[in-house]
Amino acid sequence: MVVLFVPMWSIELNAPQYPEGLGLSIYANKLGGNVDIINGLNHYIGMKTLHEKDFAEFIVLPYCIIFFSIFCLAASIVGRKKFLYTLLLFFILFGVLAMADFWRWEYNYGHELNPDAAIKVPGMSYQPPLIGYKQLLNFGAYSIPDIGGWIFILVGVLLLYVSIIAYRNSNSFNIFKKTINSSLIGLVFLLINAFACNPLPSAIKQGKDACSYCKMTVSDVRYGVVLVSQKGKNYVFDDAHCLASYLHSPENKNIKMGLIYFTNFTSLHLLINAKDAFIVKSQNLHGPMNGSFAAFSAKDSALHYISINTGSIVTLNELLQ
Repeated sequence: MVVLFVPMWSIELNAPQYPEGLGLSIYANKLGGNVDIINGLNHYIGMKTLHEKDFAEFIVLPYCIIFFSIFCLAASIVGRKKFLYTLLLFFILFGVLAMADFWRWEYNYGHELNPDAAIKVPGMSYQPPLIGYKQLLNFGAYSIPDIGGWIFILVGVLLLYVSIIAYRNSNSFNIFKKTINSSLIGLVFLLINAFACNPLPSAIKQGKDACSYCKMTVSDVRYGVVLVSQKGKNYVFDDAHCLASYLHSPENKNIKMGLIYFTNFTSLHLLINAKDAFIVKSQNLHGPMNGSFAAFSAKDSALHYISINTGSIVTLNELLQ
C-alpha cells in the first residue's frame, strides 16, 4: 500500500546547462519532478509533452496495487500453497506486462517526433533507457526504480523465496504462516496509527470549498492552502494571505497548528506539505485575495518561474509574517 504514496520509477537527466540535473518521478497515479521544464525542452526537439490525463495507466495502476495488497493479505491469512503459487504467478505476469508497457511508452515517446520541431537531428531518436544509462544528445539519462519500484521488487523476491520454502518443506512453511499472521496484526495497528496521527487532507475543490477566513468560494485552486490543526480539523483558504490573516486574528490564537499544505501551482495542483514546498513571492502572482505567494513541489520549477516572472523563494515563516 505504501507504493500508492511514493514514486515508483525515476528518470534523471544531466547536462552542462543543468548542473543540478532534472528529474521525472513516476507515481502510481501522477507525475512529479521537473515536468514543466522537461516539457519545455521536449518542445524544441519535437517530443510529446507529458500530461497525466494522457496516461490510462494512472487510472488502472492504483487498482492493481490495491488488488495485490489484498491478495497478499489473503494469501498470508489463508495459508494455502496453491493460493501462494497463484499470487506469485499473477505478480510475475503483472511485472512483465508493466515493464513491457513502460518500454512501449518510452519507445513511442522517443520515436514519434514532430516533423516541424525547431531542432532536428536526422536518424536521432530520444527513447529513454528502460533501466540504466543512455546518452541523448548532450543529456545523460538515468532510469532506475524509485522507492515504490524497489518495494515491488522486494515483494517479488520474498514471494519467490516463501514459495520455494513452501514447495520444499511444509513444516518451515507452517512456521512462516504463524510468523506472518502475527506480524500482520502489528502492521495493521501501525498503519491505523500512522493515518490517524498524520491526517492527509483531500485536494481543494474549486467552486465548492469556501475560505475559512474570507468566506469566499475558492475561485483559483492554484493559490489554495489547507491548515490541519493538531486535532485533525481542516481549514481551507483560497489564498496564503487569508491563512496569515486567519492565524493573526485574536479569536484564532487558541488554534494549535499541526500541518500546512499548499496547492502545487503547476501540474495537477495536488496538495504538498509546506515543509516540502518551495514558496515563491512575486509581484506577478495575483491570488484571489491579492496574495503574491505560490508554492511549487520542485525547486527547479520555482526557479524557472522566477527566471520568467521575477520574484524570490521565501520560507513559511516569512510568508506567515
